[in-house]
Amino acid sequence: MKGILLAGGAGSRLYPLTLVASKQLQPVYDKPMVYYPLTTLIEGGVREICLISTPQDLPRFQQLFGDGSQWGLRFDYREQAKPEGIAQAFRIAASFIGSDPVALILGDNVFYGGDVFARAFADFRGGATIFGYHVQDPERYGVVEFDAHGRALSIEEKPKQPRSNYAVPGLYLYDNEIVAIARDLKPSARGELEITDVNVEYLRRGTLHVHRLARGFAWLDAGTSTSLHEASAYVQTIERRQGIKVGCPEEAAFRRGFIGLEAFRELVGRLPRCEYRAYLESVLDEAGRS
Repeated sequence: MKGILLAGGAGSRLYPLTLVASKQLQPVYDKPMVYYPLTTLIEGGVREICLISTPQDLPRFQQLFGDGSQWGLRFDYREQAKPEGIAQAFRIAASFIGSDPVALILGDNVFYGGDVFARAFADFRGGATIFGYHVQDPERYGVVEFDAHGRALSIEEKPKQPRSNYAVPGLYLYDNEIVAIARDLKPSARGELEITDVNVEYLRRGTLHVHRLARGFAWLDAGTSTSLHEASAYVQTIERRQGIKVGCPEEAAFRRGFIGLEAFRELVGRLPRCEYRAYLESVLDEAGRS
């Protein structure tokens, strides 16, 4: 499966921070925001990743990640000249997707808790897989309604009267039919290519699978100043309490087997002396003892 990391948009909700750097390059505690969704893709076994961003921000991501080979990845970079909805990403990346299935993750979403996503990647066999997360304010999101047996009945985008409290977070797995579905998609009343319309089409075909995320799983949308601060505080609490890093692509690539022990050791050795390097050295020490 290939991956798309959507890191575009105007970032207006984070103004004036986005005058300095794009939303997805803002810090969430001790790492750039984009590290967190990237790590989710790596943990899911994705090695080929298309990063989509604005023409002015794309060079910053290229400087940050390069070709991805240091982590055993391959990056492809595409411009989103004008943000026209999440589903636009599939049109931009159509030649990158080719004949493969693809996972799309939003660059301002932070996930933590368990291996539910890794298992969803491993179990994916076709159609579409999305997730449902219980929220207090579902009217801000795409909302999925379930029947008594837990099957999805409907999906609505930002409904005024939500039929459930289950929002659809920013990670979506699709088979290759997504290329044709996105190509034929019509803009909504907002003038955008809606990801909800994509999911509704898979639902109409009877090939949409929705996993409800259990209590204890964390989904943080770090797209506003308040939520950015909350995400940082959450990550800091987890890291200090458990002694692990959240959203650490170097560690994820090593544990996934994308890079071997010696390559990991060399990667860590090139980092400056800092808390981040000290943590990765502890991962190295642990690996050396096992």
